[in-house]
Amino acid sequence: MDIIMHVGAHRTATTSFQSYLRANSDAITTSQTGVWGPLRIRKGLFSGIFPSPKLPGRSPERVKGRVALQLARAREAGMARLVLSEENMIGSSRHCVRTGLLFPAAGDRMARYCAAFDGKITRIMLNIRSPETWWASAASYAVSRGHDVPDQTKLDKIASAQRSWRDVITDLACAVPNAEIKVATFEEYAGRPDALLAEATGVAAPVNRDHFWLNRAPDLPALRTILAEGGQDPDLLPDATGRWNPFTDAQATALRETYCDDLFWLTAGADGLAQLTENNARERAGTSQPSGDPKKGHSHDSRQRYMAQSG
Repeated sequence: MDIIMHVGAHRTATTSFQSYLRANSDAITTSQTGVWGPLRIRKGLFSGIFPSPKLPGRSPERVKGRVALQLARAREAGMARLVLSEENMIGSSRHCVRTGLLFPAAGDRMARYCAAFDGKITRIMLNIRSPETWWASAASYAVSRGHDVPDQTKLDKIASAQRSWRDVITDLACAVPNAEIKVATFEEYAGRPDALLAEATGVAAPVNRDHFWLNRAPDLPALRTILAEGGQDPDLLPDATGRWNPFTDAQATALRETYCDDLFWLTAGADGLAQLTENNARERAGTSQPSGDPKKGHSHDSRQRYMAQSG
């Protein structure tokens, strides 16, 4: 049985993808694909994977035993593959905002999950997003949950940080060395959960007939209201509408350049560590001809001799 982990990341339409999985669970099961989403995973399946003095008696070994039992049941049910979708596996977006780094503990966290599955993870599916919009969404979400508004020093740190998606992918490859890593961009797959599932599993997925856009970051008016209700100064944010963009033009440009470098690295093969999934459905032209004279060709070039001459 293939074990496929969709690890997010946060703020890349993961909640919408998980809603699609729940809405189409019956159709997905008919293709011998089992799904473990947050509603199942967060009920104690991995409790103890990160030892804590507040949770005595819970250990990684007990996690491994629970996982093995659940995997055996999935095999007995005839599942050929199992998809786990849980964005908290590599860390939280709020931790990223606090540290100013992009999932700094992704490697350590995934190594623990790899051990829980006895190293038998087949594939990891990672969604990435252009950093200037990812960080803006992450900051908006953090502020809506009671965190402070990032100051200019924090924003400078984020914009100038050397850690990028390439480092996250490298950490995952080191933590789960036997797994294939597939990377899908938010810009390409955010509204296409069926295409994302097909890429993750390698089999046809139920067509997405619903519009999922869940857990989106609050806009500026909503954020200002949240700050005011929480006793903070709403004037820390612009008095405007639409999505909050905390970065200056120079900072946003630096972040976009980093993303371009990451995509170039992925397109070039990612040093053999990962594969960038690309949508080839729109490579060919449509059946309709472009507008204009369909007979126009090389013979029309002779018209240039009739152009007005200087003097």
